Amino acid sequence: MAKRKGKKTGQATDRVVYSEFGQNPAMERAVPDRPPAEQDLRVQVSGKGRKGKKVTVISGFQHSPETLTKLAKALKAQCGSGGTVKDNTIEIQGEHAPKLVELLIAKGYRAKRSGG
Repeated sequence: MAKRKGKKTGQATDRVVYSEFGQNPAMERAVPDRPPAEQDLRVQVSGKGRKGKKVTVISGFQHSPETLTKLAKALKAQCGSGGTVKDNTIEIQGEHAPKLVELLIAKGYRAKRSGG
């Protein structure tokens, strides 16, 4: 697999030029899916970089992306708002920190509120 240089900037891009056998699933790193009781989660409200809109960020997960997506869907439904999964964190739109801490503790996680 080779990297090509961009036309205008001269920087390397991540486009695949040639790959004979494609992606090998055996070569990908395994993500440990630890039980909820072994995970320490932090719940904080952030508005930085979002034009003043508040988002509740839950970090510290050690789950596979599929498990995180299912958990995020359940939490979004409980809060009645939207959200997303990014880099092993769940972002829920709005200020829902106290409610999310209660929901996570009820699901068996060790969750704490962090920040102001």
